[in-house]
Amino acid sequence: MNKTINLKKITTSLDDHNNAIYKLDGILLNDLIGSDIKLIFLGEINCLACGVVTKKSFSQGYCFPCMRKLPECDMCILKPELCHYAQGTCRDPVWGEKHCMKTHIVYLSNTGNVKIGITRLQNVPSRWIDQGATQALPIFAVENRLISGLVEIAIKNHVADKTNWRKMLQGVAEPIDLHKLRDSLISQSIDELNDIKSKYGDNSIEAVDEKIIDIKFPVLEYPIKIKSFNFDKNPIVQGKLMGIKGQYLIFDTAVINIRKFGGYNCNISSI
Repeated sequence: MNKTINLKKITTSLDDHNNAIYKLDGILLNDLIGSDIKLIFLGEINCLACGVVTKKSFSQGYCFPCMRKLPECDMCILKPELCHYAQGTCRDPVWGEKHCMKTHIVYLSNTGNVKIGITRLQNVPSRWIDQGATQALPIFAVENRLISGLVEIAIKNHVADKTNWRKMLQGVAEPIDLHKLRDSLISQSIDELNDIKSKYGDNSIEAVDEKIIDIKFPVLEYPIKIKSFNFDKNPIVQGKLMGIKGQYLIFDTAVINIRKFGGYNCNISSI
């Protein structure tokens, strides 16, 4: 294998047995696990949106002008409770209608620690794979992105909303009774949730009763100590590919977050 690609987020899916499947620009990465791989950054970064050459990648793959104007780079993507579509100030209302004014799922996931999170319904289950979650449980379906962010805030007073990426990469998380935790968190957050319903309507938040989804990742061996590759410091990444979890390639030498280097032109080859 020898291919030059413009790096972007690895596409993910689950097979019928809940095994995570990873593809990068048509390359089935699962097939490369156990092989010696080399990635070489060729010194050029192209914006994932407009294609222009940029000296620096912003928001995981964009040039500065696109980062400033594209709706997918707005602050409300990181903080959904700041969604301003209803105020008429969305950077692109057509994009907002398609991405923000759709059903969102509020969920619990286990990535080594339990976290609360939100995602569009259409991003299930890829969102959980991207986070390296070994367990996930949808708990609410809500009308839009803004409400999902408000629900997340109500619940994150009692549980984390961030992934400890180092802990996620060091092994398989201990199973947690997410149903029991869900019930406890809803009970603790009931006043805030009722306040949201009173403002946006009883149908704005709907509890869902789902099974816990257990996800298996293609990893031969987890690193004991986490070291990271960084194309900005060293253009060559190489070693035996020991596994993939989240958006990280796990080598026997270090790990690399592929999504972090969106837009970087690289050559990937077997060695």
